[in-house]
Amino acid sequence: MTTPVAEPRQHSVTLPLTARRVALGLTALLSLALLYFIGVDQGATSLFGSDTHIHEFVHDARHFIGFPCH
Repeated sequence: MTTPVAEPRQHSVTLPLTARRVALGLTALLSLALLYFIGVDQGATSLFGSDTHIHEFVHDARHFIGFPCH
């Protein structure tokens, strides 16, 4: 005799178009900021002056994901 197995319920969540646009915009903004800080900011070409704190903070992450920095 087999025990009946309950099937999982699937619920669909729909978001209004404006909420999807806001979420997409925030995701794009965050992605571009991460790309800048990890991939572009080199200290000498920084938007924050010739400060290398950001570069040194993400230095190992740059090498780990394949961005050269030397």
